[in-house]
Amino acid sequence: MGNTNNHQQLVQKVTMYLDNELTKEAEMELLKEIRRNPAYKEVLSKEQSFREFLKSKIHRRKVSPALIQSIKDKIRVPAPPNQQS
Repeated sequence: MGNTNNHQQLVQKVTMYLDNELTKEAEMELLKEIRRNPAYKEVLSKEQSFREFLKSKIHRRKVSPALIQSIKDKIRVPAPPNQQS
């Protein structure tokens, strides 16, 4: 059971690394571990390949500039009225 927990922690660290969510220290430590352990390198490689696969297969539809402007207009907070003293 401990091995499964270690694997899950490794996958979580690799995911955070690829998402640029690790501190510099944690990133350096992970990269050291990956260089020392071929199994860690394989986990990183699989995750990178999976992400590349997703990027190549999923196409995002373009959003019209009018829709973007409409959303911006709806969330814009009106400026407070000038207060006179």
